Amino acid sequence: MAKDDELALPGDAEKKKREVSFTRLAVWVIAGGVGAYLVISGLIGVLAKG
Repeated sequence: MAKDDELALPGDAEKKKREVSFTRLAVWVIAGGVGAYLVISGLIGVLAKG
């Protein structure tokens, strides 16, 4: 007997085959850059004061 969470929906196969879109990749790169900037500037600020 199949469980409900194992039931394949019509759009599932298409979602797995779909590649990462350029927009999503750009958002992740920009967000990662902003995060890296905040971490690095915070470390520089702590080291400069300390």
